[in-house]
Amino acid sequence: MNSPSAFAMPEALPELRSGHLEVRLAQSQAEIEASQALRYQVFYEECGAHPSDQVASLKRDFDGVDSFCDHLLVIDHSRGPNAIVGTYRFMRREAASRYGTYYTAAEFEIDKLISQPGEVMELGRSCVHKDYRTRPVMQLLWRGIGAYIITHNVALCFGCASFRGTQIEKYREAMAYLYHYHLAPEDFRARPLPSLYQEMNTIPKENVDKKKAMHQLPPLIKGYLRLGGFVGDGAIVDPQFNTVDVCIIVKRELMTERYSNRYTTDLEIA
Repeated sequence: MNSPSAFAMPEALPELRSGHLEVRLAQSQAEIEASQALRYQVFYEECGAHPSDQVASLKRDFDGVDSFCDHLLVIDHSRGPNAIVGTYRFMRREAASRYGTYYTAAEFEIDKLISQPGEVMELGRSCVHKDYRTRPVMQLLWRGIGAYIITHNVALCFGCASFRGTQIEKYREAMAYLYHYHLAPEDFRARPLPSLYQEMNTIPKENVDKKKAMHQLPPLIKGYLRLGGFVGDGAIVDPQFNTVDVCIIVKRELMTERYSNRYTTDLEIA
């Protein structure tokens, strides 16, 4: 895998603000490191992931992929110019080519995804500070994602979405619901690597309790489903991050009209 170049300023997004909150891309290495510190706080201190010695020492969640990605930030200007309260990581085709692969490929077979025509983008490392998990903040974050998709003419997004904890049996209803009602079409369906595969289809469709399943679904996965998103066939257990992961896939052409109207109106770029 090639080494990254020095920090390069990403193409700016349209201005997106709501009161004292702003969503934009990281503009310096220092801002990326601040987003990594937030990720550490959420993933390791709050959710029980297991850090390496170096990650624990620096109290930043980082890996080799970070330098090849664009980092979306939610900033609360009422707390200062660098008060990052939400973040997302984006990796497009060209960056994945320079890095050598996509992060998701360590868990899932994604050949069908990256063979799709047009720009393909991996979404990952999503987190929001516990004091900011509110509807306005999440709406602003989704607007940032929508702006990025429009700016870079992204045709397909994918990435890992997680359930907290490694006891997959706790989420049987949700897994079966996702399999029966939101399984991706075969031509762009991901699947866990054979050694990691965990069956999702453990309850017949007619026996799935939708209310219970929706209660088990994390808010992020519900958000993807509202976009018209799909899941791959099978889940994986990630002991390091203390999660159960599914592969989420969203095709821009299949996004719901509600999403297009709410988050991409007035963001179209000629």
